[in-house]
Amino acid sequence: MKLFDKTWKLALSGVVIGLLVMLLAMSGNPANMAICVACFIRDAAGALKLHTAAPVQYFRPEIVGFVCGSFLISMATKEYRSTAGSAPMVRFLLGTVMMIGALVFLGCPLRMVLRMSAGDLNAYVALIGFAGGVATGSCFLKKGFSLGRAYETKPLSGAVLPVLLAALLVIGVATGAYAASTEGPGSKHAPLLLALVVALVIGALAQKSRMCFAGSIRDVILMKNFDLFSIIAALFAVMTIYNIATGNFHLSFSGQPIAHSQHLWNILGMYVVGFAAVLAGGCPLRQLILAGQGSSDSAVTFLGMLLGAAFAHNFNLVGSAAKAATATDAAVPGGPAMPGKIAVIVCIVLLFVIAATNLRRKKAVKQRGSRSGEHFCVCRF
Repeated sequence: MKLFDKTWKLALSGVVIGLLVMLLAMSGNPANMAICVACFIRDAAGALKLHTAAPVQYFRPEIVGFVCGSFLISMATKEYRSTAGSAPMVRFLLGTVMMIGALVFLGCPLRMVLRMSAGDLNAYVALIGFAGGVATGSCFLKKGFSLGRAYETKPLSGAVLPVLLAALLVIGVATGAYAASTEGPGSKHAPLLLALVVALVIGALAQKSRMCFAGSIRDVILMKNFDLFSIIAALFAVMTIYNIATGNFHLSFSGQPIAHSQHLWNILGMYVVGFAAVLAGGCPLRQLILAGQGSSDSAVTFLGMLLGAAFAHNFNLVGSAAKAATATDAAVPGGPAMPGKIAVIVCIVLLFVIAATNLRRKKAVKQRGSRSGEHFCVCRF
């Protein structure tokens, strides 16, 4: 019997993941950011000194845990499959684009849901953009979008990223050579061992349940299937109850931690994330899980996100958090500066170019697929 062969079992996995996220929130991770894959990758890039934004530098063990948890469970259940070769440079670009969109909004789809569970209305506005991006990507899937076939490679190839991340974590702990924030989001984190263990479990559960935020909406649009959506709904419910119980639920646009109310750019930033996630085959979390179970294509997407985070901070493409007025300082509305706004527009154009130039005729796809067993749907959610 499959572990998650029923919708209620998938929902139960969402409850368990929600409880683990709650544990990280209680143990020191930033407010409304118990987990943010994009933000944590950004922090790791800062720790490795790929950017110099002092408040966001910390080698997050959660990133290591997600990838290694997926790797270990896929090895144990014989689902590990080393593959590569499906348009690597395009995937790298999609990872970069996805990160820029997330950092303009100030969060990945997972953090968007966590912010929603705490009453952040800006995240509800951003959901419009994310759903719209997923819908746009889904339309191109229906038209025959594909980045081509991934081929099986030597088993060790797919293990490179999990081993590398684990080694980097050990080096960081042993030497203390990485940059580390003394203030700001990077300075707030759960104890390292606790964060690592929790992330390992979440990585394993996400691999077995095929958890994906973009995939949950895509399946509803294309197949009227709510299985993956049930995981996200359960996670949202657990975190909403937690936030209400602890007094962290504030239904408002203003006063939200690490957020801004520039609605147009929240929408467009998450539109980029949703669109890119569908074209790449999964949201930022799903990319880590796929990389852990052997996909070098997703490992390349991860590298795109890592360097995209550095690029975004080095060239002022990221959104800034809103700040209330004080006795000495005026209020700061936050949001992206002009370089970030231009970058978002450029990203949207790039996504349409990538989508339009990788369409395949349905008849040809069907014929080639019947001859070689090739699957041309890029979504490996």
